[in-house]
Amino acid sequence: MATTEIPAGSGLVQPLGRSTAPDNFLTHTRGFASWALTLDHKRIGLMYLACTSSSFLIGGIMALILRTKLLTGNSVSWMSHDVYNHMFTLHGAVMVFLFIIPGIPAALGNFVLPIMLGAKDVAFPKMNLGSFYLWIFGAIFLVTAILAGGLDTGWTFYTPYSTATNTSVVLATMGVFVLGFSSIFTGLNFIVTIHTMRPPGMTWFRMPLFLWATYATAIIQVLATPVLGITLLLLICERLMGIGIFDPKLGGDPVLFQHFFWFYSHPAVYIMILPAMGVVSELISTFSRKPIFGYTFIAYSSLAIALLGFLVWGHHMFTSGQSKLASVIFSFLTFSVSIPSAIKVFNWLATMYKGSISFATPMCYALTFIFLFSIGGLTGLFLGALSVDVHLHDTYFVVAHFHYVMMGGTMVAFLGGVFYWWPKMTGKMYNETMGQISALLVFIGFNATFFPQFVMGARGMPRRYYNYLPEFQFFHQFSTFGSYVLGLGLSLAAFALIYSIFKGKTAPANPWGSATLEWQCSSPPPHDNFSQTPSVNHPYAVETQVYDPQLGGFRKDPNVVPLEH
Repeated sequence: MATTEIPAGSGLVQPLGRSTAPDNFLTHTRGFASWALTLDHKRIGLMYLACTSSSFLIGGIMALILRTKLLTGNSVSWMSHDVYNHMFTLHGAVMVFLFIIPGIPAALGNFVLPIMLGAKDVAFPKMNLGSFYLWIFGAIFLVTAILAGGLDTGWTFYTPYSTATNTSVVLATMGVFVLGFSSIFTGLNFIVTIHTMRPPGMTWFRMPLFLWATYATAIIQVLATPVLGITLLLLICERLMGIGIFDPKLGGDPVLFQHFFWFYSHPAVYIMILPAMGVVSELISTFSRKPIFGYTFIAYSSLAIALLGFLVWGHHMFTSGQSKLASVIFSFLTFSVSIPSAIKVFNWLATMYKGSISFATPMCYALTFIFLFSIGGLTGLFLGALSVDVHLHDTYFVVAHFHYVMMGGTMVAFLGGVFYWWPKMTGKMYNETMGQISALLVFIGFNATFFPQFVMGARGMPRRYYNYLPEFQFFHQFSTFGSYVLGLGLSLAAFALIYSIFKGKTAPANPWGSATLEWQCSSPPPHDNFSQTPSVNHPYAVETQVYDPQLGGFRKDPNVVPLEH
């Protein structure tokens, strides 16, 4: 029977006279129930992606409203101080718990990890779907808290105020408690999947670096998240039953809450940033046309970050009255945790050295990540120094540092990963020019928004304040206009992706010439990913092959220029 190739480089062959649309996970079954009850990791990943992106939109709109209010420091304005407190609390809670923590591990990780392993699914598909619905229920609790009185404690729920305010603390903390279970189950699923479902030949040091980063993240999710859950349950018990745990009026200790909260929340910083580092490792190697430099060091550094992340929570509490010895130890450990992060940055730069760099949209976001994360990391050293931190504590310097690491790191890497794997997810190519312009606008807007806040913080501008002195007005106005540019860049990125679904060109199986297994099946992938388990003899060794479902195996793809090893 006569055949026709569709599309170039996809490795798929269809008989003439039939639909040229191959069966894939998007078309395998149709209807709402087929998505709502699916056990396919790819569909679950896309549902996570849609929901976390929606949370990002809500949190971003709140941020723009806050920055618009801060154009002026007048006490009389269109937003009351109570509304301001509610707004920045919910901005932080939505961004941290509904977007940054699950964004890369749950959304991109769910879609990519099993295919990158050459597996048909995760180890526990039903638990995977259950994790998604736990995320939904947790998000509903947070939204209910907004509608039932709001929340004004800050996203950290600090006591003793959180035990006394008449806002919806119980509903909000219950939401975060449920979200914690979602995070734990996802981490457990990924650990078991990586341990038990690696294909023949894929030893630990033949795994792609995104898998190493996801594995280290999962360890933190499983070990640290229960501490947050117990802490929030204690807070709920104190509010409902008057038990003296954190409230000093009842014989409790509010500093104890900070110890519990930051014992989770500092490792949680690496739940947010480690997957981002894994994404960047893949992007740098692919678009530099070189194997990653120092593969073993980057792999070990992910585990080192996971370990050291548990030991530095006290640097959030230098002004809390803890002993001088404890502060010195935590300061030393804070400097130590920067070493594995620096190893990654230097190895990324070494990978790019003399590489044939392609400035495709994902690479633009990867380069943005390196610049912004480096600033965030270096300013973290200032905050880790005892004498400097006392001056900068609770100022806008901390706000800027936090956003350079979390948003300049995690959010930018999230965008790079979405643009990188978008052809694989949807089978469509986006407009490259729009993607590159969006990356440029994000870079300019982000720095214009948050770099002035370093100056404000160094000059004594406290964070969370509704008003400010006249000498800070120029910096606030500059920061606000920068946030509008950042919002424009993010909107253009979203438009480029959504527009491609309807008008984008059909994506080949491996449009980037990438080396890992997820690019060896069609775009979008088949329902079962691979009809046979691939064999691996190098972490990035099959870049010259694509999966051919008619052959039931791999074949060389003449449309791909392979990486050189």
